[in-house]
Amino acid sequence: MKFLRALVATVLFLALLVVVYLLHIRFFAIDVVFYAAIADGIIAALVTGALVFALGYFRPLGGFEKLQLVVIWLLTGYCLAISVPTVIDRSLSFYILEKIQQRGGGIQHQRFAEVFTQEYMNEHRLVDVRLTEQLASGTIVIQNGCVKLTEKGQRIARAGRYFRQHFLPKKRLLMGEYSSDLTDPFRNSATTVDYQCQ
Repeated sequence: MKFLRALVATVLFLALLVVVYLLHIRFFAIDVVFYAAIADGIIAALVTGALVFALGYFRPLGGFEKLQLVVIWLLTGYCLAISVPTVIDRSLSFYILEKIQQRGGGIQHQRFAEVFTQEYMNEHRLVDVRLTEQLASGTIVIQNGCVKLTEKGQRIARAGRYFRQHFLPKKRLLMGEYSSDLTDPFRNSATTVDYQCQ
């Protein structure tokens, strides 16, 4: 009896999540897809939670069980926000598959660097999207044409670099060879560049 009520409530949550998400993306301005999808999950979980606490149909479920369901829905909303719209929005892997399909099912291997620099960057407005996300996150500011890290951005960059160097695979398969290149992608970067600003 309780399991069935919990299952009905969860199906209600998922249906409400889809409705909230579709309304949000169709009728409202979105700053960052990931944040918007998380907000949709929170809204759907809270509304469903309110219904579960208010409707007599769900009375067999205890208060703690209802609270557990709300927590599960919040976690589910978070997982879905990352796994579906955010991945599709920003995934280079999806782009590669879509681009190969667009180009008739095949692209010459040695031309992929050209595809990324001349098509992907422009088609997905990659610089604009990523800078917008960082501005919305408070990790950068743009002053007098210069993009600068905030203190929050400095902390996150340090943490990300530390994690990359110490907790990413040292033997990662890259085009048939195992390499540690991505644990320190700057190791072969140019030491002098002309695009820095103060």
